[in-house]
Amino acid sequence: MQSVLIPTLALKFPVNALRRRLLGLFWSLKKYKMAEKKYFDPADLKQFGNITEFQEEMGKDFFNWYNNIFKEGALTQREKALIALAVAHAIQCPYCIDAYSSACLQKGADEEQMMEAVHVAAGIRAGTTLVYSTQMMNHVKKMTM
Repeated sequence: MQSVLIPTLALKFPVNALRRRLLGLFWSLKKYKMAEKKYFDPADLKQFGNITEFQEEMGKDFFNWYNNIFKEGALTQREKALIALAVAHAIQCPYCIDAYSSACLQKGADEEQMMEAVHVAAGIRAGTTLVYSTQMMNHVKKMTM
């Protein structure tokens, strides 16, 4: 029986078994490529209004509330769109990023303002991660006293 050494794994496989595994992987990838569908499809954003289909009352309530919060108030619609864009990045929602990038441009925000809003969101995400380090520091201090 012929075998081959795979240095990175430091394992010995019989050549036929290795060949079968590689061919299996190849065909799996090829099948996946042929049937490839992106998890986030930008076309799905256009179907957002259909969320009432399975629960009409709650869907309508949501849209009424949603439309009200984006009306001009203490904040302008442009400011609200920038906040929504920043939040969309923080929660990593590709649909929201597309929707609020468009909304920001429609409400008069420019690219620099949009990127600044995204940086604010990034700063909050980074700060949130770092503020949890106080828990680690308190635990370590308690354990080493």
